[in-house]
Amino acid sequence: MSAAVGAERPQVVSHVQQALSYTVFDCKWVPRSARLLCLGSAARGTGLIQLYELHGARLELLREIEKSKPIKCGTFGATSLQQRYLATGDFDGNLNIWNLEAPEIPVYSVKGHKEIINSIDGVGGLGIGEGAPEIVTGSRDGTVKVWDPRQNDTPVANMEPVQGESKRDCWTVAFGNAYNQEERVVCAGYDNGDIKLFDLKTMSLRWETNIKNGVCSVEFDRKDINMNKLVATSLEGKFHVFDMRTQHPTKGFASVSEKAQKSTIWQVRHLPQNRDVFMTSGGSGSLHLWKDSEGSEMGVAGSVSLLQNVTLSTQPISSLDWSPDKKGLCVCGAFDQTVRVLIVTKLNKI
Repeated sequence: MSAAVGAERPQVVSHVQQALSYTVFDCKWVPRSARLLCLGSAARGTGLIQLYELHGARLELLREIEKSKPIKCGTFGATSLQQRYLATGDFDGNLNIWNLEAPEIPVYSVKGHKEIINSIDGVGGLGIGEGAPEIVTGSRDGTVKVWDPRQNDTPVANMEPVQGESKRDCWTVAFGNAYNQEERVVCAGYDNGDIKLFDLKTMSLRWETNIKNGVCSVEFDRKDINMNKLVATSLEGKFHVFDMRTQHPTKGFASVSEKAQKSTIWQVRHLPQNRDVFMTSGGSGSLHLWKDSEGSEMGVAGSVSLLQNVTLSTQPISSLDWSPDKKGLCVCGAFDQTVRVLIVTKLNKI
């Protein structure tokens, strides 16, 4: 592993810190705006959605919405840029879609799972990815389900353990390969280290592997291109970069792994404006910025170099989101009940 050197090295600058009175589980930029959302759980066991607007070096609270169940995760990925509806998964297994302008009653609601929805992702909205707008949810009940919000309350796909197979807690889900109307995959990571790739075109399990430790986060470098790279992060501080361009019949996909830190890597998020750059967030309260380089040939994994790292908190940073509109603008939420807006400089130099 090599570190970037010299004056061109990016810096991660803490721009705004906002103390919260509740546990934040996820934070998201509202597309085409200077607004962000914090999703979480109030002390009395209810769910909270807070909408903030960034004004220079301060965050202004615009709206606080309280719901009956704690909210674990959210996505804008299946909505249009005009509507910007937020889809959320909660502790009771409910998938809800909210119009933030009128958030009293969800515009779509389904009891999606028997237990908590740990992870959610969307595709086909915001002009990203071909095909129908769809939402994928992964739950502690062991199932991964794909929903089309235009349909009624039945999932369009349901990936569950086969007969006799023990159910594993699904911690993370992500869409990929949505480069035309027909192709689309879902990647899911589980508490026992399993990674499964489901092909939604053929409704079959396309590939699976095990990284020996619980899979905390998975993300493709881009959702709307031919599968290129997949990053998976784990409970014991490692992440794995899979080259998804060439699948070997027996060995699967070539990969490179990196021991990033001693504690859990909670999240990975690729920079929207440069798919070779990604950030990981850790259990030690740190963020690491990485650059991925292609392998010399198809089916050969490249290398990963550390561009920068910074420690922001004594508690785990559990959520992370890049602004889709302003390069280098980032928000993260930590278990010290603080949301931080960060600016990453010099990203155009790498």
